[in-house]
Amino acid sequence: MTASQEPTLLGLPELPAKAFPAEARTRLDPDAAELIGRYPDSRSALLPLLHLVQAEEGFVSKTGIRYCAEQLGLTTAEVTAVATFYTMYRRRPAGEYHVGVCTNTLCAVLGGDQIFAELQQHLGIGNNETTEDGAISLEHIECNAACDYAPVVMVNWEFFDNQTPDSARQLVDDLRAGGQDVRPTRGAKLCGFRDTARILAGFPDEREGAVHESGAGGAATMAGLRLARGETLPGTAAARVVAPRHEGSTASAETPAATASPGPEQTPSAHDADTPAQTAASDPAHSAGPVGDADPAAPEGDAE
Repeated sequence: MTASQEPTLLGLPELPAKAFPAEARTRLDPDAAELIGRYPDSRSALLPLLHLVQAEEGFVSKTGIRYCAEQLGLTTAEVTAVATFYTMYRRRPAGEYHVGVCTNTLCAVLGGDQIFAELQQHLGIGNNETTEDGAISLEHIECNAACDYAPVVMVNWEFFDNQTPDSARQLVDDLRAGGQDVRPTRGAKLCGFRDTARILAGFPDEREGAVHESGAGGAATMAGLRLARGETLPGTAAARVVAPRHEGSTASAETPAATASPGPEQTPSAHDADTPAQTAASDPAHSAGPVGDADPAAPEGDAE
C-alpha cells in the first residue's frame, strides 16, 4: 500500500493531507524536536505535539495530523485516533477566545444549561461553532473539577466562576471588544487560544506577571480542608470530628476537634452510638443463617 492509500480509521483510503509550508516548518521543527527529546519513547510526545500544531493553526487539521505522524513515525490513523479522543483538541478552527460552558450535573442544575442556551442565542452560533468575526467559539464541556464554584464558564481553559446568564453575556461581549480588561476569577492571566495551546504543549508562559495573577482557590475550595482541621466556618456551629468505628472504645460518639485524640483507638460514629444498626449479627429478632443455607421452615421448593 502506498502513502497515498494509507488507511483511515474507517479502513478506507484517503488522499494525503498537505504538508506545512517551509515557513511553518522552520518554526515547528525545533519545537517538535525539543518536545520529542523529553521522552524516552518518542510516541509519548504525541499529546504535546498535537497542542503544538493546534497552536500553529488554531485547531488540529489534517496537515497537523500528518506532521505529528511524520515526526513520530506513526500512521495518520493512529494520530487521528488520539486527536479525536481528547476534547481539548479542536477539529474546527477555534476563535481567539474559546468559551466552554460546563453542562455537567451540578453546573447544569445551578444554571449552566440556561447559560449555554442563552449564549448560543446571544452569539448566534451553536455548539462547536465560531462567530463570523473569529472572536468567540462556543462549546459545552464536561466537568472541570470546579463544582464548588458552579456554574462555571471557562475561556481558553481559565476559570470564570459563579456565572449567571447576564454575567456570561457580558463576558463574551467584553471578549469580542478585545478582552483587555477581562480577568479570570483565579489562575493565570487570559491569553489567546493559540497562545494557550502552546503553553499546554509544554512551553513556558513568557508574559510578565501572567502566572497566578488572579490567585488560587478561595473560601469555597478551602471549606472541606478547614472542616477536616476542626476549624469553625463563619456562620456555622463548632466543627466536630466523627471518628471511625473501632470496637472497645470508651470515648464519646462526638469529640470536639480540639480534644480529639489521635491513634487507632477512636470512637464509634454518632449513628452507631445512638441507634445501633439492625443487622443479622446485632438483632436476634431478625437473625439469618449462613448464605446459601435453606430455611428449614420454608415450603419445599423455596430453597436454592
